[in-house]
Amino acid sequence: MSAEKFISNNGAEVHDRVKIETESITYEGLILPKHNFSKENIIILKLDNGYNIGVSTKGAKLSILSKAKPKETIVEAKKKNKDLQNITILGTGGTIASFIDYKTGAVSPAITAEQLVNSVKALDDIANINAEPLFSLASEDMKPKHWEDMAVKVKEIHDKSNHGIVIGHGTDTMAYSAAALAFQLPEISNPVVFTGAQRSPDRPSSDAHLNLVGAAKTAMSDLGEICIAMHETTDDKNVAIWRGNRTRKTHSSMRNAFSSPNEGPIGIVNDKIEWKRKYKSTSEKTTIKAGFDDNIGMVWSHPGLSVEDWENIVNGKNGVVIAGTGLGHINSELLGVIGKATKDIPIAMSSQCLSGSTNLNVYRNGRQLLENGVVETYDMLPETALVKMMWLSKHHPDKINEMMGKNLVGEISNSRKLD
Repeated sequence: MSAEKFISNNGAEVHDRVKIETESITYEGLILPKHNFSKENIIILKLDNGYNIGVSTKGAKLSILSKAKPKETIVEAKKKNKDLQNITILGTGGTIASFIDYKTGAVSPAITAEQLVNSVKALDDIANINAEPLFSLASEDMKPKHWEDMAVKVKEIHDKSNHGIVIGHGTDTMAYSAAALAFQLPEISNPVVFTGAQRSPDRPSSDAHLNLVGAAKTAMSDLGEICIAMHETTDDKNVAIWRGNRTRKTHSSMRNAFSSPNEGPIGIVNDKIEWKRKYKSTSEKTTIKAGFDDNIGMVWSHPGLSVEDWENIVNGKNGVVIAGTGLGHINSELLGVIGKATKDIPIAMSSQCLSGSTNLNVYRNGRQLLENGVVETYDMLPETALVKMMWLSKHHPDKINEMMGKNLVGEISNSRKLD
């Protein structure tokens, strides 16, 4: 018997809480919509622990425990609490603003910024929140133009409302966007905090709620740097505050997916913020220098990289960032073509290692790269180096070589740790 007929024959509907008994085991949970990957006789059930399972109708008995509650579709405006600070949450899409589409089994954008804010009741006691939509994009669809739009919007809110901002963003490219805002907004009058989720808000195991609460608290501090606020551990305890231009996503699915390879978090958020290291405080005014040259290439150094590969990637580019091996290396065969390219465009060397710094003075090939005009980026992350060159090429095209290796907004540390 098909799942749909089995459910209707027992007087049940999707989202009802039911008990399904088989010969060997009994399950309790919510009936979920059937998706395209389910067999005809399989009922999709969400268990109390948050996991979804498929149960065959063969030999099964179903009893209704409770009927589904009507879904609330109206979002009421909340009254402001005069004792709380104001902040804005900007929605740009990503998993934090998504839900599971059970027809396909995929995560799809659906939740507006206002719906997301209203779903997190803990925010009511933290701040008066103005929720605004900006984009509805998966993070892999973010482009340099979107980075520019974000910076312009931040400047507008700071000038008009003079309060902190949380940006809800997909996690896959969040570090790129955070670095991009750091270069475009070197001085900020109020905090700008990126946050997201590894699991959509409709899942019981979602990290979205805690991340939003931690980000909101950070947005009311005096932190004058673009930052990322995400789970510190896999547990729902603390949120870590990471410097935006020194952070990367280091795990594809765990809730504590972010880290700063060459330094720890700026602070840890629980009931209050415990600051762990020095940071730049907010300025009197937010300054902006928005926009990027997106015609910058990135080359990942690897043993099979050939001259032909290099030329195919570099041809027509206005600059190139190399993610080198180790201290900043690339195979000897490419030294000549790289030296030739530096006569026309800037070439910067970063390291693809998870931690540490470039040092082109240690080995022969590194010294040759320096002699050929390649610029070191030290402990700057490759993704940050790419964003930085894009920004420099737009605003300081004649000073790229001079400025790539200099610390502008905290993207390079003062220490040069090689261990």
